Amino acid sequence: MAKRDYLQNLMRDLESHTEVRRFGSGWLSGFFALLFAISGFFMVVALRFPDWFATPELEVVKGWTGFRGAVHLVLLASYGLSLLSLLLRPRKILGLTALMIGLAAALMGGANVQPAETRDWGIFFGLDFFVVNLLVTGFMFAPLERAFPHRRAQRLFRTEWREDLFYYLVSTMFVQVLGFLALAPQAFVNDHTSSWAAFRAGVASLPWVVQFAIVLVASDFVQYWFHRSFHRFPFLWGFHAIHHSAKSMDWLAGSRMHFVEIILLRSITSLPLFTLGFSPSVMQAYIGFVYVWSSLLHANVGGNFNRLGHWLATPRFHHWHHGLEREAFDVNFAIHFPFLDKLFGTFHLPKDRWPENYGIPEDVPKNYAGQFLYPWTRTGKKTDGAPAE
Repeated sequence: MAKRDYLQNLMRDLESHTEVRRFGSGWLSGFFALLFAISGFFMVVALRFPDWFATPELEVVKGWTGFRGAVHLVLLASYGLSLLSLLLRPRKILGLTALMIGLAAALMGGANVQPAETRDWGIFFGLDFFVVNLLVTGFMFAPLERAFPHRRAQRLFRTEWREDLFYYLVSTMFVQVLGFLALAPQAFVNDHTSSWAAFRAGVASLPWVVQFAIVLVASDFVQYWFHRSFHRFPFLWGFHAIHHSAKSMDWLAGSRMHFVEIILLRSITSLPLFTLGFSPSVMQAYIGFVYVWSSLLHANVGGNFNRLGHWLATPRFHHWHHGLEREAFDVNFAIHFPFLDKLFGTFHLPKDRWPENYGIPEDVPKNYAGQFLYPWTRTGKKTDGAPAE
């Protein structure tokens, strides 16, 4: 009971209204203390157990001479900010929680921790990848949403943020498992298409920029029909409904996707990259670009962009795809290029207007386990105004 009350009080303080988060209240220092403490703790865990919790692709980052010094500075910042929050804030739970997590990281060895001898099972959970993604993407979009918001009253810790953060954690920590399942079709195609060697060599000889442009257009064409099919067929919609169940839009909402849909989407979009001869650097650039672009499309960022939205996907263009109004049903499937929606009759971008509400008229479970099972437990019943299947 005490543990549950503690967590409830922590969540209540994180989700407090903006008027009590003013500068000097101790909330900002407590929030950043908690953010840095958790980030530092996860990095220490990844350094302590690299076989289990470190992403091999990030080894070059951890091998940098200043990396451990950076982790040390993050932990020191969490200590200092947690003490400041404890001094300023009547509610002490943010600062106290950050201080305890930071002390746990120090007791584990801090930035100087040495790897423990563990059995390598060949499977890892990318805690370091989660931290890097969260910090980079968060520090990119959270200030942008504060500076140029569509809905100014929407809080950083808005409704359902915990569910979306959990999806973010799952999709980054399980990057190896997801990658293995998504790349299985590519391995099969490569093994049975040895006669494509000349074609692949021709693709690889194209200029880098041309390769990148081809990948953007081709993948968006495939994603358009992939996306549209998940709206068209009831069983597939059961998976995609999880993504649309978010009632608020911000950069974190884009991570809310069913485990199965993530695997299918990654396998479809990576198929041309891995089987048609595109340069590995093009593949890496495309993955990074899509990751950032998807966060931007879901972000709580204003700007009507009436003309640009007809040629390039913008937040307003994609927000209409998530709208709860009837006019928003089954529109704007493209991820990058709205001309695909124009070509196939699904374009919708009324001048200077945004959707009033987001979500779907279905009772989607709130917990992750219920959402995972939703495609199989969904009854298909809809409230008045729901889109027809």
